[in-house]
Amino acid sequence: MVSVPRPSPQTRRRPSAVAVGNFDGLHLGHRRILDRLAGTARRLGLEPIVLTFSPHPEKALGRTSLRMIQPLSRRVEGLREAGVRSVTVIAFSRAFAAMPADRFITELLLGRLRARAVVVGSGFRFGRERAGTVADLRAMGRRLGFRVEIVPPVRKDRALVSSSRIRMLLDAGRVAEAGRLLGRPYAIEGLVVRGRARGRALGFPTANIRTTNEILPAGIFVARLETGRRSLPALAYIGARPTFAEKGLSVEVYALEFKGDLYGRRVRVALLEKLRSDRAFPDASALVRQMIRDEAAARAFFLRRP
Repeated sequence: MVSVPRPSPQTRRRPSAVAVGNFDGLHLGHRRILDRLAGTARRLGLEPIVLTFSPHPEKALGRTSLRMIQPLSRRVEGLREAGVRSVTVIAFSRAFAAMPADRFITELLLGRLRARAVVVGSGFRFGRERAGTVADLRAMGRRLGFRVEIVPPVRKDRALVSSSRIRMLLDAGRVAEAGRLLGRPYAIEGLVVRGRARGRALGFPTANIRTTNEILPAGIFVARLETGRRSLPALAYIGARPTFAEKGLSVEVYALEFKGDLYGRRVRVALLEKLRSDRAFPDASALVRQMIRDEAAARAFFLRRP
């Protein structure tokens, strides 16, 4: 986690433009904020910085069992891929939550990060009890001499783009809709580990993935398996393997056009479309027949969308 040390006179950073938010998922709304940040920083000659939090404030305060769309490491990596060279992660705690709104601005944004411009979404709240509003932020900007830019929300598929809506869609298995709000397919990342080799015995050798993703939509999905520079058409399974009465959730992927060993590799599985829900079959033969149909459906999908 990135700490926020007080800069010494020798290491004091350049004046900055700071975008503040949780940025979970880096969806289309977040991208608009980052675009505004980049433009403002370039126009004013400032260093672009993203200030984000971990754990999520709602989780840190025990208000919810909210699950994150991305692990923190992937969120930071995605911010850097989007062109943000400096990402500051605040360890969110009850003590930090108790900071008054004016101290959040004067000590953190202006003092430590040397903000001369602040970019936030229209629903931004800050300070103790989330008492600070965007109107308060604008007023403080006028009084203390920093620029404030409020970015309006983005609409897609006639609905507001938000992390909470994306979580709801993923929980419902509606991965194609979630992908449209994210601006890219939802991906599960992890390490390929050895499993029971049950898929291989059935004629569908799968890679078993150990992941830190918190949201794992259940079902069978058309997917892409990304390893290194390769992106392979695939089928993904997320479930408890009810046909075999096993315990625990399994994440497996079957590459349609790959023969080789993936053990020990880090991979990404991008979920493109849900084919069906998970269910128990009367025996292994019935399961194999269904898997043959699933593979045919996946191949047809990639013929339509090469």
